[in-house]
Amino acid sequence: MAACAVPDGGLFRAARFRDVHLYQRYTEALLNGHVPYRDFFMEYPPGALAVFLPPAAATASHYNAAFKALMALCGAATLVLVAFLLVRLGASVRRLWLGVLLVAASPAALGPISLNTYDAWPALLTVAALALLLVRREVLALAVLGLAFAAKVYPVVLVPAALVWTWRTRGRRVAMLGLAAFAAVALAIALPFLVLAPHGLVESFRSQAARGLQIESLGAQLLVGADHAGLYTVTVAHHTKGAVSYDLRGSLPHALGALSSVLQLLAVAAVTWLYARGRDDAYRLTAAFVAAVAGFLAFTRFFSPQYLVWLVPLVPLVDSVAAWTLLAVALALDQVWFFHYRSIVELGDRSWFVLVRDLLVVALFVVVLRHESVKDEHAVALEDQLPLRVPS
Repeated sequence: MAACAVPDGGLFRAARFRDVHLYQRYTEALLNGHVPYRDFFMEYPPGALAVFLPPAAATASHYNAAFKALMALCGAATLVLVAFLLVRLGASVRRLWLGVLLVAASPAALGPISLNTYDAWPALLTVAALALLLVRREVLALAVLGLAFAAKVYPVVLVPAALVWTWRTRGRRVAMLGLAAFAAVALAIALPFLVLAPHGLVESFRSQAARGLQIESLGAQLLVGADHAGLYTVTVAHHTKGAVSYDLRGSLPHALGALSSVLQLLAVAAVTWLYARGRDDAYRLTAAFVAAVAGFLAFTRFFSPQYLVWLVPLVPLVDSVAAWTLLAVALALDQVWFFHYRSIVELGDRSWFVLVRDLLVVALFVVVLRHESVKDEHAVALEDQLPLRVPS
């Protein structure tokens, strides 16, 4: 809670940032009888409404404060799950304390965006799904991943590793039940909007998928670096229709955007392949979760600063000082340029901070991928992962 109160715009601080105002606008429109995706454009998936709506109970003038309090509570719940997972993974007392302190201090390192976006909600759901997998509640874990996917699309990259774990430890039938649970939960959340506003819901997802090479992505920042070096001329376009974005214009950025999507798929495929070819132990599954999210983020075409929240509860679960350091520095770099976003759009010198942040996430992916391939050093025997049962 103390770390959440430190940043400008944090807990108990004044409202300053755009995203929460958007959430409040969507909520007020919905409560006034307007249907999302039909009567107004909403760029977020339907599952996001689970955290957009509750703060409205605090009245319009206190929505911002209530929303930030809700995100702080998500962070506190995530912290408990991280501690549980570290104990489950057999972490030493020192590693346990270091891991939870990294998560607890992350809002201060990341700055104002830690509470002014809703990314703490899907981040909480992903670690909850991992915890459920490790206590052999696989079907429920995949259902939770379905909820996370309905809130923010990225948790879908965790489904392959979760299914491999379930298939190899519980059999094909349970794996198929888990896949059905994932699909059923995601569909149940989207179904009302598919019925009431099918074209609008499809347009929301299409506008996200059709984004170009956004200014903060790795590919864009490599071109910006080339621009600074006089090797290429960057043109930035501000898109305000649909999903708001600053994208690079031109044939080369378009090609790099397509390449980025391919690299995302290859990263997730590599993580799944490495995990599937090794033994089933809790540490390797955890590393696969971390690597899948890191790979998806490293090569994304659209990299908002708040996306690092996805990695905050996962990276401390990996026994790697290098991974923890890379994440900590990336979080701090995010805050360095957040208040100077105009400089990034206008290709100012602060763009170098963004490029370094992107390269650190790539390095993080490589480091964690190596840990995922480790078979013996961190192995936890499968029989030791069974949940404790109270004797009858």
